[in-house]
Amino acid sequence: MTTSSLKIDFVSDVSCPWCAVGLGALEEALQKLQGEVSAELHFQPFELNPKMAPEGQDIGEHLAQKYGSTAEQQAQIRNTIRARGAEVGFAFNPEGRGRIWNTFDAHRLLHWASLEGAAGQQHALKKALLAACHTRSEAMAHHDVLLACVREVGLDEARAQAILASDEFAQDVREREAFYTSHGIHSVPAVIINDRHLISGGQPAVVFEQALRQIATEQA
Repeated sequence: MTTSSLKIDFVSDVSCPWCAVGLGALEEALQKLQGEVSAELHFQPFELNPKMAPEGQDIGEHLAQKYGSTAEQQAQIRNTIRARGAEVGFAFNPEGRGRIWNTFDAHRLLHWASLEGAAGQQHALKKALLAACHTRSEAMAHHDVLLACVREVGLDEARAQAILASDEFAQDVREREAFYTSHGIHSVPAVIINDRHLISGGQPAVVFEQALRQIATEQA
């Protein structure tokens, strides 16, 4: 059997719970398609809250301000997301998240990992950051949290520390963010295959599986 190779750009934010769900579903779909489809996966930056202050904001307060949601509605959505996460093996903190944080530095490190990391290390860092944010409810603007994720996946901690102490890759990340927003990406996750096909939202694994198989067939 011939294996089709697809380029997949996963546009997302570390602070987005649906992005954790979507990534888990995409990984499950790719696992089921082993032998049929291989993927070159790239993680691209998107900030849900680019103007978030370094000290962050209470998550309930933030969601009420941004979306007008009540505490009851937020609890219902959390339960839905937690259930969807469990389906793809991602554990959300059962107590929820206390605060939402600025994620720009996390995106700078992900960009660095794509350029200087070994194969698979950007993917590993993305998963480590998502777990820190959504499983352990850690402060994603704090450099010690980010560096712990870097250590976890075997990237160069001293290099990461130097990046965080500077503005390195800031312009690159802003340019990538601007590229995707200028091309109509205003919500995440947005999964772009071969620079042409868009799958929006934290879809179930079966949706990704069907779409990837169809695109691979057309490509072949």
